[in-house]
Amino acid sequence: MNPKKNDISAIIEEGCKFEGNLSFNGVARIAGIVNGSIFSNDTVIISEGAVINADINANIILISGTLKGNIKASSRVEIIKPARFEGTITTPSLIVEEGVIFHGTTKMRDKK
Repeated sequence: MNPKKNDISAIIEEGCKFEGNLSFNGVARIAGIVNGSIFSNDTVIISEGAVINADINANIILISGTLKGNIKASSRVEIIKPARFEGTITTPSLIVEEGVIFHGTTKMRDKK
């Protein structure tokens, strides 16, 4: 599932840098640099080129950039090439595309 561009409620573009806690209502796409934590009641998209050093808590998390941190998704996590991931994933559904660099652990749990 890839949300349409007009379905996105927040964007942090390439070239932007943010340090701190981000909280979104709706779909958020991040293409810049973020250090801290990220929360969304919907979907967080980590675009190719993004560099994230943060814990993420969301319904759906789609990763194609670089992410270091612990993530919790209540529905699913998709890690898409050329993503690089380091950390722990807690989710009921995990998809890892061939060619992704994955250093971490997963904790599978039932949907709530």
